Amino acid sequence: MSPAADGAGEHFADRREAGRRLAVRLSSYAGMHDAVVLGLPRGGVPVAYEIAVALRLPLDVFLVRKLGVPGQPELAMGAIGSGDALYINHDVVSALRIPKDVVASVAERERTELLKRETLLRGDRARPQIERKTVILVDDGLATGASMHAAVTALRPQRPAKIAVAVPVAPMQSCDDLRLEADDVVCLLTPSSFYAVGSWYDDFRQVEDDDVRDLVNRAARNVDDPPVTS
Repeated sequence: MSPAADGAGEHFADRREAGRRLAVRLSSYAGMHDAVVLGLPRGGVPVAYEIAVALRLPLDVFLVRKLGVPGQPELAMGAIGSGDALYINHDVVSALRIPKDVVASVAERERTELLKRETLLRGDRARPQIERKTVILVDDGLATGASMHAAVTALRPQRPAKIAVAVPVAPMQSCDDLRLEADDVVCLLTPSSFYAVGSWYDDFRQVEDDDVRDLVNRAARNVDDPPVTS
């Protein structure tokens, strides 16, 4: 394995630079009339914005919520996504012997929050039409991959033509697991010692809701405006 593939000595200046580098790997999707880029808020949206602009594709958001283990909220036992999708990490649930009713309770609480967040970020704008389209799902990195699993699960019933997952950095196992569900998976860096997503960025500042709305609006203007010709 080459150093670039393993991730040794590699990093990103920020999410925007990561998105530009991903866009190069996704160039085969450029200009497709039936493709859309969906960023996972909040951190995935700046990455997705650069991809959408470079490939001249529409950009929108796709919301997911991690299901944190009670008492260990940073540890994901699953996730939910827009459209009532539910992904459970059965290995975590079994290992920690988490009762089904506890999982259901956490899922219901997070579903309520997801609906609030969706209203905040999209307002009254309708969800994008997915049927028969190629969807590129983007995040700023994966750890367990629970959120991305939930996103893929949520999209399948909407009958997209193809689902591609694109992330700057993730453990190799997380990328391999997603290849069992998505049609295409692009992971720029797959470091053998992962630690945390933020450790692979020089600038990993928090992305705000206003940033998400602004980037989606800017991307819409970019797609709507025709290219300048001489």
